[in-house]
Amino acid sequence: MTIRRILQLLRSTFFLLVAFVLAAPAVAQEQEGVVLPQTAGAAGAPAPENTNEAAGEESPEGAEEVEQQPDVAELQRQLDTLAEEVERLRAGDVAEPVDVDRARALGLAPSAAATYGVERGVSIAGYGELLIENYADTNQGGAPTNAYTKSDFLRAILYTGYRFNDKFLFNSEIEVEHGKEIYVEFAYVDYQATENFGLRGGMLLAPMGLVNEYHEPNVFIGAERPVTENRIIPSTWRENGGGIYGAFSNVAFRAYVMNGFNGSKFSSKGVRGGRQKGAKAKSTSLAFTGRVDVTPTPGVFFGASLYSGDSGQGEIDVDGIEYGIKTTIWDLHGQAQVRGVDIRALFARANLSDAAKLNEALGLSGSKGVAEQMQGSYISFGYDVLSQVTGNAGVALTPYIRYEVVDTQAVMPVGFTRSLSTDIRFITAGIELKPIPNIVLKLDHAWASNDANDAVNQFNINLGYAF
Repeated sequence: MTIRRILQLLRSTFFLLVAFVLAAPAVAQEQEGVVLPQTAGAAGAPAPENTNEAAGEESPEGAEEVEQQPDVAELQRQLDTLAEEVERLRAGDVAEPVDVDRARALGLAPSAAATYGVERGVSIAGYGELLIENYADTNQGGAPTNAYTKSDFLRAILYTGYRFNDKFLFNSEIEVEHGKEIYVEFAYVDYQATENFGLRGGMLLAPMGLVNEYHEPNVFIGAERPVTENRIIPSTWRENGGGIYGAFSNVAFRAYVMNGFNGSKFSSKGVRGGRQKGAKAKSTSLAFTGRVDVTPTPGVFFGASLYSGDSGQGEIDVDGIEYGIKTTIWDLHGQAQVRGVDIRALFARANLSDAAKLNEALGLSGSKGVAEQMQGSYISFGYDVLSQVTGNAGVALTPYIRYEVVDTQAVMPVGFTRSLSTDIRFITAGIELKPIPNIVLKLDHAWASNDANDAVNQFNINLGYAF
């Protein structure tokens, strides 16, 4: 709705209110048996009490009341109509709210899918999270470390969307990270061709893993996201591209073509540095990514994801030969949330071709090189101890535990060695409290270990919200 239309609505509302106020006293006095004059002369002389009587005709008793009551009723109807239209302008034309399973089928967390629950107009939602981390004063081997505590308002997010009609919509996530860095997390246009199938283009979230698309703090377990979905699946991971999405019965899918990684930014810690985030992205090398999920019953789903494409971007040149650095990442994942039980599991692996040539081009050697193969996995279990308590007013209290193994140098190219620090194991135990579903407080402790005996434990507190 345009600004001009808004002004017209306000002006119409004003005049209707004035007319209603002027008409109301006449109706009130008629109900007391008093009939007011309808007009007055120029000099203020009273007009005949009834125009029919002035013409010598007798007016039926109560005729004027019959004439005025429909006018007041019409004014009231128009005011009600305007009030409804202003309310729709304020909040959008709301259709059915987007539930968790439908949002997941769209590739979004519940708040991010708000625009899909609007028939037309603007939608606004968002989330945010504060993280406090305390690192231990000794490492796994007992050696002293520089213990410290830091707090960071990790993210303040605003989702804005616009539903043009029943076929086209726009959806976006604007993110402020660490209290100062502004990013576009995703921004795309959907064409919903049918109820089960659509086209999507813009800056898109890679449809990988359990967290990348579903990264709101009241959705994932743990004060911090799993390390596997940071280094192997580099959440939050988004690039420019387009493709298809849909859901038929209990099967949902997404498939996109996107710009590839920038392989010159890979490191011994994984592929995370190679994300281009849609910002002046080098697109000589493109990639395909997609996923399929099966939901046999509400709250339970499992599936697989795949990413494959070159990461060289035409810039990895050794002795006059250009190398594409094909990068393939795949994962198997599953999740079950039934009667208070929350189980999640994921295995992810990344493979790089010509890793030795990439390291040569980047000047990396020994244990500092980029691996041919990286992998990570985790399984977590939680139980809402209040889930079966009647009258708990929607409060959830969930202890949880997660076991995770991540190795960013699982297989090294010939001539390179593995670092003892890159194969890390984590045991994380904690508890989360949701006084309402949209607010969460999470506390946990992570015990870390590796073959170098230099892993450091940490204690975390996370306060998150979504709306």
